[in-house]
Amino acid sequence: MRTTARTLVLVLPLALVAAGCGEQQRSAAAPPPPAVTVAKPVKRTIVDKDEYVGRFVAVESVEVRARVSGYLEKVHFTDGQLVKQGDLLFTIDRRPFQHALDQARGNLAQARAVLAFAEGDLTRAQQLVRDRTISEQVFEQRTQAKRTAEASVAANEAAVRQSTLDFEFTELRAPVSGHIGDRRVSPGNLVTGGTSGNTTLLATIVSTDPIRFEFTFDEAAYLRYTRVSSIGKDMAAQSTKTPVALKLLDEPAFSHQGSMDFVDNVIDRASGTIRGRATVANPQGLFTPGMFARVQVPGSPPYEALVIPEVAIGAEQARKYVLVVDAENVARQRYVTLGQTVEGLRVIKEGLEPDDRVVISGLMRARPGQKVTPEEAPPASPQAKAG
Repeated sequence: MRTTARTLVLVLPLALVAAGCGEQQRSAAAPPPPAVTVAKPVKRTIVDKDEYVGRFVAVESVEVRARVSGYLEKVHFTDGQLVKQGDLLFTIDRRPFQHALDQARGNLAQARAVLAFAEGDLTRAQQLVRDRTISEQVFEQRTQAKRTAEASVAANEAAVRQSTLDFEFTELRAPVSGHIGDRRVSPGNLVTGGTSGNTTLLATIVSTDPIRFEFTFDEAAYLRYTRVSSIGKDMAAQSTKTPVALKLLDEPAFSHQGSMDFVDNVIDRASGTIRGRATVANPQGLFTPGMFARVQVPGSPPYEALVIPEVAIGAEQARKYVLVVDAENVARQRYVTLGQTVEGLRVIKEGLEPDDRVVISGLMRARPGQKVTPEEAPPASPQAKAG
């Protein structure tokens, strides 16, 4: 028994010494607080933007159709070229219309000759009736002959004007400037003209600069735009002053500028949407009628907001959060309400204060409630990293 007691007395100090060494090793192996980069949110003046998809449409679209019938003689353009207003496009065989014009002019000359004779005859009759050489009945007959001759002259003058128009209509000129499509009829074919529905379509012209962009938005957006842009005013008048930005399907940014010029006066009962339209300059002809694009429309008045880098935002199921570092250098989780993205920075609508130090680099290394080693980022828009 004495031997056992002595053994326990010797073993206990050795165990205490070994435990103390192990505790020192664990303390030496504990990692330092992770290093993170922090920055305060940046204040900016923000305007909320709504995005919609729409199509480009031509300001002017014209179907070129003949006003007179005849055989197509010549085509004066190349398929797909740009034409100016007044450019000659088609020529219909002019010979029959020239003959009709010449005949109308001959008939007019004849009618004027008859009128001149009737006027002279009536002048002579006025003296004869005063001298009672002719009866009143003869005088009335000559008066009537003069009126008939005047009517004939008027009718033939109208025939000459119509024949002149028909002759001019044999040359079809561009009614608007724009981009012409391909010819639908080749020379030598009979062209049907007139005002009926079976006239021959020869080509189509669409204007290109400026061009319109049409899109639809819902009733809630319409009410918001009305309250934002036209408090106590007519929205149709205000819409012409609203700037918009567009981008094509293969472009990363909204780099094309335009302005609203029309908002429809009726909400579609089937879809609950209303049609809006913007005008965009198109000097290079990049936009084509029928092309899809996206448009940004201002959806709020300007307001002050806090923005932070996109990579500073974490996700927890459906909620978004950021990590802020308090005065004791401890990371704290803050749930935030996000707004739109502006030049790579995310608008924070709720959840942050201007003096908060937000973790913008090292978010994956820090944990809520953990002590960190913060490093201040430069004040001007730091380039954050996710690592």
